[in-house]
Amino acid sequence: MATAERAPEQLAPPPPPPERVMGFAERAVAAAGAAVVSAVLVNPLDVAKTRLQAQAAGVVYNPIWSDFRCYPWCNPGGLKLSGLGPSCSPECFQYRGTMDVFSKITRQEGIFRLWRGTGASLALAVPTVGIYLPSYDLLRNWIEEYSDHSYPKLRPYAPLIAGSIARSLACITCSPIELARTRMQAFKQSSGGAKPPGMWKTMLGVLSSRQSISHPENLQTARGYHLLWTGMGAQLARDVPFSAICWMVLEPTRRHLLGLLAGEQSNAAVIMGANFSTGFIAGVISSGATCPLDVAKTRRQIEKDPARVLSMNTRRILLEVWRNEGINGLFRGAGPRMARAGPSVGIVVSSYEVVKHIMHRKHAEL
Repeated sequence: MATAERAPEQLAPPPPPPERVMGFAERAVAAAGAAVVSAVLVNPLDVAKTRLQAQAAGVVYNPIWSDFRCYPWCNPGGLKLSGLGPSCSPECFQYRGTMDVFSKITRQEGIFRLWRGTGASLALAVPTVGIYLPSYDLLRNWIEEYSDHSYPKLRPYAPLIAGSIARSLACITCSPIELARTRMQAFKQSSGGAKPPGMWKTMLGVLSSRQSISHPENLQTARGYHLLWTGMGAQLARDVPFSAICWMVLEPTRRHLLGLLAGEQSNAAVIMGANFSTGFIAGVISSGATCPLDVAKTRRQIEKDPARVLSMNTRRILLEVWRNEGINGLFRGAGPRMARAGPSVGIVVSSYEVVKHIMHRKHAEL
């Protein structure tokens, strides 16, 4: 009976103590490890999503070398290329869905091209998640403590506010890497046998593009490194609502699930299962809801005309897509985006919470 009476008192307290003894650095280490696992596993889905969105924006995926002959599995167009064989029909280089992207990239460019931009994804994921999750944790705890003492009505909105602020900090810090990754995934290798540009060369290419702006008045505006933050407004417009929706779904759901499953004491398996399942659901919902904003971000960041880059904004892009392609254009790449976000959020959040749990246990035993 004594154990049964103590159980309700022990369900609520477990989360707060670990939150208060772990510093920002410890949280960042836990988050960075989770980010590495997620970035490697879901990168092919990110490539598929970016290719579908870039194709809809007008990027043409032609053969990547000059002395090209049609693939045996493709329907030839019937034209001859100086004895090399029939040329491919345009359909050979048009993507019709996620699985078609996987198939054609594997056959035309090699299976490892599905992990194109993984280096940039890792360079992006580690600092982004290392900033994002610890900042979210600390801000949420502070807002909840403040609301408990001063303004109780604010407490339900703590995940929304903390998630929005933390994601903004992470986006602003890591926007140049996100720009490089998007361009690396969107475009094919330019010539046969040549090594495609990596993250640093891609960013240098963005900077060099300012020299091609023909109008003197635009040249002054474009001078400097701010071109590396091209599309940051579109990225914030996508990621801040994504984060707000994600945490508003995830936080109450996982607390309820942990309360049902934990019993007297939580363990790593329960924490992993509860956080992965709720993170998966939250990731799918938030990524689907913000897909139009992701389309706008991709189009903003793959644009190579410097003069057009300076005049583009999220609202204008969304209106343009709506007029030209309708609702299908706004949700282009929604399938792979949702398929990527579900496991990605689940892996990152569950791994982060398990590492926090283990580190807290070890800290408590000292």
